[in-house]
Amino acid sequence: MKVGIVGAGAMGSGIAQVAAQNGHEVVIVDTQRAALEKSRQGHEKIMARLQEKGKLSEEESKAILKRIKYDTGMASMENCALVIEAIVENIEVKKEIFRHLDELCGEDCILASNTSSLSIASIASAVKDPGKVLGIHFFNPAPLMPLVEIIPAITTAAETVDKAKSIIDAWGKVTVLAKDTPGFIVNRVARPFYSEAVRIYEEGMADPATIDWAMTELGGFRMGPFTLMDFIGHDVNYAVTESVWTAFFYDPRYKPNFSQKRLVEAGRLGRKTGFGFYDYSEGATKPEPNRDEELGKAILDRIVAMLINEAVDALHLGIASAKDIDLAMTKGVNYPKGLLAWADEIGPAEVLKRLDALYDDYREDRYRASVLLRRKVKFS
Repeated sequence: MKVGIVGAGAMGSGIAQVAAQNGHEVVIVDTQRAALEKSRQGHEKIMARLQEKGKLSEEESKAILKRIKYDTGMASMENCALVIEAIVENIEVKKEIFRHLDELCGEDCILASNTSSLSIASIASAVKDPGKVLGIHFFNPAPLMPLVEIIPAITTAAETVDKAKSIIDAWGKVTVLAKDTPGFIVNRVARPFYSEAVRIYEEGMADPATIDWAMTELGGFRMGPFTLMDFIGHDVNYAVTESVWTAFFYDPRYKPNFSQKRLVEAGRLGRKTGFGFYDYSEGATKPEPNRDEELGKAILDRIVAMLINEAVDALHLGIASAKDIDLAMTKGVNYPKGLLAWADEIGPAEVLKRLDALYDDYREDRYRASVLLRRKVKFS
């Protein structure tokens, strides 16, 4: 089976690697020759590293590299059984790509977008048969992150979903089904991890180092929110936040913050530019946190309550099953526990108490508890 990838950036290159390692002929198309060359060199380095570690033989490495072709022309997408688009998060640009793919690819070719938050239904409207279009959302880096969100639009054929899921499952990925709503599962449910942490910082309750310490040392998260935002890049993370907020008709639960906006405007995008919430320049030292456990626990409890509320609301609105929501958060962003399981551990009444206390303080809709959480407490 031939797999096409549109976009030779980090995500497109990563997906291409996964497909090639699973025996597929792969073609990566990008209009920028420099991006294609960078992708090629990246694949060569990765294969060499896997050889050095004894994970691949020299023959296997050469065979994988031989299966990947690089091209600037979309015509090479002909005869693909699956094409995954992984370009800029711009709906009009994506729709134009899909119109072109629709003309080139056969009727049985599955057309997929790796978008992290845009409407699959809107993208699918660009082709003659929207039944063959869906979202297949990988997480970065695609070869290492196990989770893939499968997102059918309201127009996607059931056969397309089954075929796509079976292909990605065969690649050794953990797939979850998500409704075509902004942010799908992970990028919707995870918003408070960033936004509530920044609000705590903006209000002067604690600095980034202290909040990161509370979330990692007390909460068991692999990375604190400020370290993670710096790692992702503020241009990327802020764009997703703004996209989800706008797509949800400016619901205050997803409202972006000025601290991150100003970092983006200043070009302080995190690790890749040497400065974000932290200074990554040569010789810089990371600030020490305030290891006050009482303060740390208060921060942790507040952010976890907000995360649980998002997970419960996603379940209430049928975004995904309870199993897939918890699987998405543990496999997609490495949370220490599934949020719904965490809610059961803490106790729904305690989670509701924390949220209502925040709402009483702020009187903002941002802190409204999910109706499903209220019902669970009321009828338990």
